[in-house]
Parts: sequence; structure tokens; C-alpha cells
Amino acid sequence: MEKREQLYEGKAKKVFATDDPNLCIVSYKDDATAFNGLKKGTILGKGAINNRLTNHFMQQMEKAGIPTHFVEELSDRDTVVKRVTIVPLEVIIRNVAAGSFSKRYGVEEGTPLHEPSIEFSYKNDDLGDPLLAEGHIYAMALATREELKTITDYAFKVNELLKAELIADGVELIDFKLEFGKTPDGKIVLADEISPDTCRFWDAKTHEKLDKDRFRRDMGGVEDAYREMLHRILGE
Repeated sequence: MEKREQLYEGKAKKVFATDDPNLCIVSYKDDATAFNGLKKGTILGKGAINNRLTNHFMQQMEKAGIPTHFVEELSDRDTVVKRVTIVPLEVIIRNVAAGSFSKRYGVEEGTPLHEPSIEFSYKNDDLGDPLLAEGHIYAMALATREELKTITDYAFKVNELLKAELIADGVELIDFKLEFGKTPDGKIVLADEISPDTCRFWDAKTHEKLDKDRFRRDMGGVEDAYREMLHRILGE
């Protein structure tokens, strides 16, 4: 499988065409952004760690019956994925109050939620990824009711699977963002990534942050946190 023309470049990844029209190659970068691109930097080794962790989690989801775009890991940074049309929704699951949830609702960061919550935002950088009510999703034809139910069911199942795996490694899953895509035949699959870029990971005992919040908040030790997650999940 060889890279052909570049189809897309995002904040953290590049996507390339291949000789198979149904497959792409995703290449993970060390570039880091926060606050909708206002803060930029580099986290050395991030691309390789996010690629490896994402592929591990995607394969775990497949085993549990959640379809994903994952096909094959080519190298530390490159992975073959199914070519999908991304549903323009960011799906956020929260188990513990943190980040924007705490700011919006005045709930102290670190407060466990009575039950996991789900929220949707419109995947649009120019608008700052605004929150969406369910009715807005249907009004703007971003997803059908059936598609949104599938996405919601998958998202909560991902949450349960991730929480169980992570707590066994001494990590608490605070919240995370998912994206979904549609295959040419209309099937909803889990896409994008599951990594310290898209999740809040806290040490279960000390509550030390092991994710991109260390970059967002200038806490230092960013590369160490990413390497710690690789070590805990994959033993490397």
C-alpha cells in the first residue's frame, strides 16, 4: 500500500489517497493545537504514540462489535483506514466534570457526574465547533434520527469499554471526543482517533493529568504524559 496524493491535512493528521479508492492512509503529526487552533506547538513523539494507541483502541472496539475505519497499521505514524465521509458532529462523552463543562455549568472540575453525559457539537472550525441540540442536528440534516441513535449507542458502549480497560491500567477516563464516518453503503463506523489528544486521562490515584491538557494549560511534562499512557496501555 503506497501513499498517493494528499487529500486532507488537519491539525494532527494528514490523509493520503492510495491505489485502492476505498482505502486511505492516515499519517499522524507531532503538531499540537488548542483553543480551536489559537495555540500551536509541537509535542515530540505525539504522532507515533497517538497512532499506536488509536489503533489498539480501535481493534478493541472491533472485537466488541463496534465497527471502525481501522484496517492496518503500516508504521509508527501511518495507518490504512477505510475511506469514509465524516459525519460533521463531534460527540463528547463525559464521566467527570472538567474543561468546558465545568466552565459552562459551574461544576467544580473533578466532580463525578451522576451518569455519563453526551453532547454534540457542529464540526466547523470557522464557527468554533458550537454545541448543538438534537433538534438542530435534524434541522440541518447533519444526521438522521436512525444515524444519531446508532452514534449515541456506539458512543456509550465505547465509554464502557474504555473505562474498564483504562481503570485496570490505573487511569480514570474523565471525558473524550469521538467522530464517526459513513462508508459508501451508508454504514456508520467509528473514525478519527482515541488518544491523549482527544481524551482526558487522569491517574486514578493522584489525578495527575496524562493528556493534552498539559499542553493546553502550560503544565509542562507533556511528552512524559503521552509516553506514560503508551507505557500503561501497551507496556512500552
